Amino acid sequence: MKDSFKRIVNIKTLLLAVLLSVGSVHAQNAYDITHGEALTAMMAAKKHAEKSDVLVNIAVVDAGANLKAFIRMDGSFLGSIDVAIKKAKTSRYFDIDSGELGELTQPGGIIYNIEHSNGGLMTFPGGVPIKDENGTIIGAIGVSGGTIEQDRAIATAGAKAIIE
Repeated sequence: MKDSFKRIVNIKTLLLAVLLSVGSVHAQNAYDITHGEALTAMMAAKKHAEKSDVLVNIAVVDAGANLKAFIRMDGSFLGSIDVAIKKAKTSRYFDIDSGELGELTQPGGIIYNIEHSNGGLMTFPGGVPIKDENGTIIGAIGVSGGTIEQDRAIATAGAKAIIE
């Protein structure tokens, strides 16, 4: 009985060690935005905002919709922090421009009221998927603080910076 118990404990210990080592080696998926790419997208968006003379908050999320990079430009609205993050998450959750999703959420739309799901979505422009050179979505960027047209243009500039 003692030998079989020891054998089970040794197998479980070995299995745990293998799982931990595999997890640390492959912690980031190949389709996930890297830290460097997230910063590139964020800074390109910031540069576009500065050229447009707009103060915004910029959020970049990874493929799992987890916050990867964020900046609040000096003087930008505090209330736009959460909006920028939610625009990025919304875009990644559905792999679509958040404004395009918003068109489908209007009364009578096929997904009316979906903005109440996932802890609250932002279904107006300013959230854009980020794709790699192969067209694979690796994250998303959300911008808030300007008009919806400005937010969308700034987010698009950030997303495009990854493949330019």
